[in-house]
Amino acid sequence: MCGIIGYVGDQSALDVALNGLRRLEYRGYDSSGVAVVGAGALRTARRAGKLANLEKLLAESAAADPMPGTTGMGHTRWATHGGPTDANAHPHTDCTGAIAVIHNGIIENFAALRAELEAIGHELASETDTEVVAHLLEVELGNAAAAPAAAIPEDVTPRPTRPGTAPASASVPGSGEPVGRVAEPGTHPLTVALQRVCRRLEGAFTLVVLHRDFPEVVVGARRNSPLVVGLGTGETFLASDVSAFIAHTREALEIGQDQVVEARRDGVTVTDFAGEVVEGRHYHVDWDAGAAEKGGYPYFMLKEINEQPTALADTLRGRLSADGAIVLDEERLSAQDFRDVDKVFIVACGTAYHAGLIAKYAVEHWTRLPCEVEMASEFRYRDPVLDRSTLVIAISQSGETLDTLMAVKHAREQKARVLAICNTNGSTIPRESDAVLYTRCGPEVGVASTKTFLGQVAACLLVGLYLAQVRGVLYGDEVAAYVERLQRMPDLVERTLGRLEPIRELARSLADAKAVLFLGRHVGYPVALEGALKLKELAYMHAEGFPAGELKHGPIALIEPGLPVIVVVPSPRGRAHLHGKIVSNIQEVRARGARTIVIAEDGDVAVEPYADHLIRVPATSSLFAPLVTTLPLQVFACELALARGLDVDQPRNLAKSVTVE
Repeated sequence: MCGIIGYVGDQSALDVALNGLRRLEYRGYDSSGVAVVGAGALRTARRAGKLANLEKLLAESAAADPMPGTTGMGHTRWATHGGPTDANAHPHTDCTGAIAVIHNGIIENFAALRAELEAIGHELASETDTEVVAHLLEVELGNAAAAPAAAIPEDVTPRPTRPGTAPASASVPGSGEPVGRVAEPGTHPLTVALQRVCRRLEGAFTLVVLHRDFPEVVVGARRNSPLVVGLGTGETFLASDVSAFIAHTREALEIGQDQVVEARRDGVTVTDFAGEVVEGRHYHVDWDAGAAEKGGYPYFMLKEINEQPTALADTLRGRLSADGAIVLDEERLSAQDFRDVDKVFIVACGTAYHAGLIAKYAVEHWTRLPCEVEMASEFRYRDPVLDRSTLVIAISQSGETLDTLMAVKHAREQKARVLAICNTNGSTIPRESDAVLYTRCGPEVGVASTKTFLGQVAACLLVGLYLAQVRGVLYGDEVAAYVERLQRMPDLVERTLGRLEPIRELARSLADAKAVLFLGRHVGYPVALEGALKLKELAYMHAEGFPAGELKHGPIALIEPGLPVIVVVPSPRGRAHLHGKIVSNIQEVRARGARTIVIAEDGDVAVEPYADHLIRVPATSSLFAPLVTTLPLQVFACELALARGLDVDQPRNLAKSVTVE
């Protein structure tokens, strides 16, 4: 969840780090810090609060204590261990002040490691789990100084992962003497020390490390937490997200599970925790720095809401081959594998979970397969029944959501087939899965998902159609007809966004409301859940979504005069039997004094007498309706939060990518 940027090259490391952190602040903003190696010194600066606090500190101290150097790193934190204080902000250093560490994740055995370090005289200054890593590295490098021949194993024959790498001489800190022999790429003493430390750590982590005496390298490691390498000309970047270095390079390298990366100006070398050199996978980032800018909007969320027609079109583009077959991005499963499926599970968290709930209706309707939707955080703990005939669909915007990743690993261990729906190329969940469909929505900086939700819904619909196609439940021309209708949806999304000024005005008028309830039926129920979640995330107010049919089984007790109730109405054409029922539900809450806000398709006149406020959306197929009915709820939550003076891009206590359990 934290934001990480590391750099080695010819530019000012401080400038690179700060620019990277500005792009990463959506990942964590409880505190931030930087470290730079230069002029024979390691300098750090840290501050609690948002990045602006750190920038103010640096500006005030620049004359007295500049931070020269072309090797450095930065961190923006989402607190796990210890509160958001200056002392707990990263980077953390060892006893000597020579080593600096930044970290994303949770080190589960940190208490035992801390006790071990304190028993041998180390003094730790923070409450964090991260600080133990700096002291463990101090111990390892001290051991290397005492036994230099063992510091760099002679039996390792590393292979650089990119042309142009060169051997680097190495010395033990403070000794002034080479360690063993000249260090080949991947056997630098800092790299070897980090390999050894990582073998002792339990939990999920991304680590990036600097050393005062080694300005030629930045070393990173990962386990179940994101780390990507940016490959520039004469410079290399390490980051938790490509957005941190996209202004400098669009060439990237994936770092796999339980791997260490040694970054130098001339290239990188990747090893596993045992020290064996491995190959990373290069890829090209298909968006540029401008896509991660606000583009004239005051908030990223407003920009991303308005980008939804394009995001949806990009998700759908090229998904139908010349012979009418739906195309997935990376498919390591055969058509027969999909024909063998007899049960589908969808696992996801938060907004992605709501996309999965919508998918359930489509998958079961089109394929006649049973489909269950599970909270990823609960999936493996309830011991679900999985086998080789089970398809698990894992949905994650970042591809790094740890709860979802653990669900994927559990499914693979049970021999189930796994298909990922993801927005981030090169992320972990697609690599751990058998197949992937990328949503291609571009960077989403606002913490509350908007355009990626629409991309996830569209991708789920495509997967449902793909399953129906390969299983022969739908003919190819039927699938093509559905896809053609889907491809018309970006225009309907554009039209819907153009008619939402009434919902903005309504939201502003409800800025002082204490609570809002949301009701829906069929696919409108997950939309109601998503509307309530958006209001919780952005406006910090009580909001609940219910199936409208459950109203009389308890929730109707919440209705009181003036309470806003938003109702997502199904089509009177496609779901006529449900339409009459939900009109009755509207009358029931209105009779008890509720203020009814009704979202209904064009031409639905039956709801008009019972709607205090009527929001129209274009008519479309029932299973595709969430692609338009969700939009007013996004705008409503955003506008209400703004009216309350809140930051819609960075809601309190939340981070964009949840990489801890």
